[in-house]
Amino acid sequence: MINNAQNPQTVQWCQYLLDSYAYWTKQELIHRHGTPLEQAERLFNSPFVVASHGIENDPILNYGNRTALNLWAMDWQQFTQTPSKLTAEPINREDRARMLEQVKTQGYISNYSGIRISSTGRRFLADQIIIWNIQTSTGTVIGQGATFSIWKHLSY
Repeated sequence: MINNAQNPQTVQWCQYLLDSYAYWTKQELIHRHGTPLEQAERLFNSPFVVASHGIENDPILNYGNRTALNLWAMDWQQFTQTPSKLTAEPINREDRARMLEQVKTQGYISNYSGIRISSTGRRFLADQIIIWNIQTSTGTVIGQGATFSIWKHLSY
């Protein structure tokens, strides 16, 4: 698996992701000591899921840490070319779209849960998900991030 956490654009994205999480939740997602590169590597290697997408009309995933990549059974290249909506089964996409619209207007939500699906078709229930708008220092929204540490694989 390629660790893309050292790419300068990924390091910058991680700073936006971490700064925005702290802005909305008033908590830090990880310990923020060290350089931005060290923080990006810490985030990539965290035991909880962190994923994000941009603000395209049909948003594409643009970040997944090692835990996310493993859970969705994808490598970095595959993950970052996947439309975000494909992380949910078709039956669950309408609920997911409503939730993301709520995040757009509120800034973040916590304690969301939803069924997601890996690239291999394995379904899992993600619980206590926090989703937030990712923004620049000037407040321009550039994406949405999600994190969770509780999931349960479901039988087919």
